[in-house]
Amino acid sequence: MQSTLFSSLQLPNGSVLPNRLAKAAMEENMADDGQLPGPAIRRLYQTWAEGGAGLIITGNVMIDGAALTGPGGIVLEAGTPLEPFKQWAEAAKCKGAQVWMQINHPGRQVMAAMGGRAWAPSAVALDMGKHSKLFVQPKAMDSAEIEEVIERFAATAAAAEQAGFNGVEIHAAHGYLISQFLSPLSNQRKDDWGGSLANRARLLLAVVRAVRAKVSSGFCVAVKLNSADFQRGGFSEDDARQVILWLNELPVDLVELSGGSYESPAMQGNTADGRSLAREAYFLEFAKELAAVARMPLMTTGGIRRKAVAEQVLAGGVAVAGMATALALAPDLPAQWRAGGDQAAHSPQIDWKDQVIAALARMALVKRRLRRLGASGSVGGKHSPLLTLIIDQLRTRRLTRRYRRWSQART
Repeated sequence: MQSTLFSSLQLPNGSVLPNRLAKAAMEENMADDGQLPGPAIRRLYQTWAEGGAGLIITGNVMIDGAALTGPGGIVLEAGTPLEPFKQWAEAAKCKGAQVWMQINHPGRQVMAAMGGRAWAPSAVALDMGKHSKLFVQPKAMDSAEIEEVIERFAATAAAAEQAGFNGVEIHAAHGYLISQFLSPLSNQRKDDWGGSLANRARLLLAVVRAVRAKVSSGFCVAVKLNSADFQRGGFSEDDARQVILWLNELPVDLVELSGGSYESPAMQGNTADGRSLAREAYFLEFAKELAAVARMPLMTTGGIRRKAVAEQVLAGGVAVAGMATALALAPDLPAQWRAGGDQAAHSPQIDWKDQVIAALARMALVKRRLRRLGASGSVGGKHSPLLTLIIDQLRTRRLTRRYRRWSQART
């Protein structure tokens, strides 16, 4: 019998998702003082819980306070107070969804203004054209730093379980640290962590093993993986297929497929290698092919805004349909679909000449919606992309000053 959007899904470790719709990760940039979750993010996640998704995945939580994707990022390390995280998990689980914490290290994708450290497999800087100087020049990691990162992922996962989350998702996509190790463009190492795909995938597999060793068997461990980087010479579809085969041999409960990086933002429908993506369910074709070899359930995220498209995802053999921007625009979309509606959520198009600035404006619009949901539970009306980008840049400067004070106080 074919699964429907509201069929339950039993995962390999025996735990169950109540339905096949997931709130995928978005970077909220909404940390309170101390880089901790606070009332606004709890209200935001309670709104999503009430919206009916069966799985709620948080925006990325940083495993190292010295390396953040943005100054409003939440940090969970060994020794971080857990009470704010317990309250966050409780709010997100209040209607029966599973809630997983996405855990991440940005690697070289660190803004220069933040003054953090940008560890990377190799000292290869981001190529963002005229905007490249916005990012820190990365440092090639030594073996001790690689082992430290592995331990940090495991420690954050263990703390997430203590705080009441149902699982973690290890972020190995979108050009962050583990994704950088997977790509031959950013990983030019000559040791056991570079060269062949087996060596480039070594960090991901080591992190999965270390996390699983620190958490209970009923705690879910998932991986977010690029179906491709969409850069010439980068991590390819064939590479993704082989990594899935290796992950098959480990106790992984779900793999989410996405794509792209800061240099090639395929997760927004744009690629650096000239390939065109479907206007909806960007990565579905790749996911269908990988579902044929994956032993664990697959989830795909990117561009899903309509019920018919989510149903198409399941019909293609993918177990879970993930939505991000759509649930920033209409947080109760799953509940509307369950009630028989076919409402859609369409984000405004920004077709500016400067693609980097256009991408920043799109992200700023989403984050503004998230802050509105966290403040009042409503998404509000239309916003000017230009004005929203200016507001976001001013807010980022303020948060950067706060982060730098917090970071300096820790040293």
